[in-house]
Amino acid sequence: MHNKQEKFWKGKFGDFYIKRNSKKSQILSNIKFFKKILKNKKSINSFLELGCNVGLNLRALYKINKKYELTGVDINQKSIQILKKWGKANAYVSNVGTLKINQKFDLTFTKGVLIHINPKELKKIYNKLYNYSRKYILIAEYYSPKPVNITYRGKKNKLFKRDFAGEMLKIYKNLSLVSYGFNYHRDLEIPQDDINWFLLKKNK
Repeated sequence: MHNKQEKFWKGKFGDFYIKRNSKKSQILSNIKFFKKILKNKKSINSFLELGCNVGLNLRALYKINKKYELTGVDINQKSIQILKKWGKANAYVSNVGTLKINQKFDLTFTKGVLIHINPKELKKIYNKLYNYSRKYILIAEYYSPKPVNITYRGKKNKLFKRDFAGEMLKIYKNLSLVSYGFNYHRDLEIPQDDINWFLLKKNK
C-alpha cells in the first residue's frame, strides 16, 4: 500500500517534476558538485542513488568517470524508462522502503529526496542508505535543526526540512561525519538549490 507521498510522486506531479528537472545545464552543475565532494576519494567506484528521477546526478558521475558503476532507484516509472534508455546505469522502479538489491555500494546517496518523504517513513529510507552502503553515505537535502513542514508548490505535507544526517548519526553509532558543506543558489560556478550536504562514513 502506498502512502500519500508515494502516490503523489508516482502520478502526474511526478511526471511534471521530470520535465522541470531534465536540463543539461543541471548535469554540468552536478559534475562540479560531485567533484568537490569526491575529491581524494579514489576508493569510491560504485554508487546507489535512492530517488534518482531521470538520472541527472548519475549522468554527472558518469561524466566524471565512465568506469563508475551506477545504480538508480525511483518510484516514478517514466523516470526509470528515461534512465534505462540512457543505458549507462542499472535502474529500478521501486518504493525505496521496500527495495531489494543483492549488492552493496561504495557510496549510497539521496539528493533532494528525503525532503519529500513522509517523516514516518524516514527510518526505512535511512535503513536502505545504511545497509546498501559499503562505506560512505551522502545526504544532500534542505536542512533545518528542527523538523519543519513547508508548503511545496501549493501542496501541503509534501516538503519537510530537518537534520537528516544528524538523525542517521544518532541511529547508527558506527557512522561518523567526514565532511559537509552548503551550496548557495547564487553560486555561479555550482548553481544548485540552497542545499546542505553531509558525507558520512561507516567505521569498522
